[in-house]
Amino acid sequence: MQKEDRKENKILNRVELTFSWKHDKKSTPSRKEVIDAVHSLEPGSNRDLIVVKDCSTRFGQPLTTGLAYIYSSAEAMAVEPKYIGARHESLRSSSGAKEASTEGGDE
Repeated sequence: MQKEDRKENKILNRVELTFSWKHDKKSTPSRKEVIDAVHSLEPGSNRDLIVVKDCSTRFGQPLTTGLAYIYSSAEAMAVEPKYIGARHESLRSSSGAKEASTEGGDE
């Protein structure tokens, strides 16, 4: 994955990252793979605060381009529509924490 453009939007407390990803002889990357790649491009980012806003692959070309937003806090991420939050809910790392908390304790 390559970073095409990086803009800091101080009003909305986010970084807007435009990317391109060449994936020769592989399928289109999943949303989780894109979030992981964006996290590796922005080392200080939190996976739970990354939103993949746009992701498109051209027919017949192994090239995916898109736009990802990296928010500084959960409060800043509240500007996103609810359907975007629902789309990313299953990819959040806190879902793994919920499973771990239901496994049991010191009983």
